[in-house]
Amino acid sequence: MPPEVLIVGAGMIVHDQLLPSLYHMQRQGRIGAISICAQHGRSLQALGAAADLAEAFPGQSFRGFPETGDSDRPQPELFHEAIARMPPRHIVVVAVPDQLHFAVIMAALAGNQHVCTVKPLVLKHAHAAEIADEAWRRGLAVGVEYHKRFDDRSLLARRKYRDGLFGEFRLGTACLLEKWYYRGSNFQNWMTTENSDAFTYIGCHYVDLVHFITGLVPAAVSVYGIPERFPNGRMGFLWTDARVVWSNGACLNVQNALGFPDAAPGTNTQGLVLYCRGESDGALVAHSDQYRGLKYCYTRKDGEDGATIYAEPSPDYFQYVDLGGGGLVPVGYGYRSVEYIVETCIRVAQGGDLARRQEMLREVDDTGLMATPRNSNYNERVIEAARESILHGGKTVEVPTVSESSTPAAE
Repeated sequence: MPPEVLIVGAGMIVHDQLLPSLYHMQRQGRIGAISICAQHGRSLQALGAAADLAEAFPGQSFRGFPETGDSDRPQPELFHEAIARMPPRHIVVVAVPDQLHFAVIMAALAGNQHVCTVKPLVLKHAHAAEIADEAWRRGLAVGVEYHKRFDDRSLLARRKYRDGLFGEFRLGTACLLEKWYYRGSNFQNWMTTENSDAFTYIGCHYVDLVHFITGLVPAAVSVYGIPERFPNGRMGFLWTDARVVWSNGACLNVQNALGFPDAAPGTNTQGLVLYCRGESDGALVAHSDQYRGLKYCYTRKDGEDGATIYAEPSPDYFQYVDLGGGGLVPVGYGYRSVEYIVETCIRVAQGGDLARRQEMLREVDDTGLMATPRNSNYNERVIEAARESILHGGKTVEVPTVSESSTPAAE
């Protein structure tokens, strides 16, 4: 029987990536019923009325929680009831603000559910360790949706770096600046100075990606943040500049912001450059991720947030294509990432008794394609150090040494 899936959260990432990916897998018969639990009923109404989802997935729908009542009344604890009604060892997808991840993930594990969560996993390493231990004890998979891992560019660079073709990473730069209109989204309600910042939320992609490619782990971090007010008056570190020193002494500079011009042709600007040292020459990894060869000029804006007449869209993260047969098909590494994590959850769920499931979890950790609480726990250590740094004017904070994977030994 295909597993039931519950999404906790109903924001932008659910509309743009998670729900369409799951709808496609449901259409293929690989997953069963889809439910979405949101704090406000109005969020579910917006998803249910989304024209692009209706066009891509005609006839498909989700069950919403809350099902009735005042659509503006917040119900922040409703996810407990939604999880409790699920059969064991199905799948919970966590898509709530960063500081709420831990509570939802632990509730899902307590309900014997596998988990797919948006990045970052949590904001504290101790919470990541607690999640890892609880998931292991129950034989449940937890995947962190760092979708850049499933970009073909990342996978190619990883293979060639680990084959020795790039030598050793020494110096690099990365950036990802989201458009200005993000400031008016739900970000203004939670990505505030006391909770998060542009590096913690956005820059974690590139910390994870450099490790994914090179196998190195971060050793120290300093983050300088520029606070500004969101439209609702709350303060946020909306511009950040980070310096990450790695275990071999290499250095990566990462710039992030909610500040890319709305009139600019891409949906954001982003990229990664790594300069490396070979035996007798330098080497280079350069990924210009915001522009991938497309130049379009439309007769009108398409109505989407941040849309422009002239556009340079990316075909690689997430797009819909028409392959016939009714509806549209999601393509790109955003879809592949969700698919991989969900398929891993299904495979572990079908693995047999606890000992066999734990053996499969160890294999997932060791393979390292999917980020897990154990094999990517350097991310939480970096986040803790980064938050200390940004709240103290950008001072350098050491990142405690941590092994890449520390699954319990076989008994």
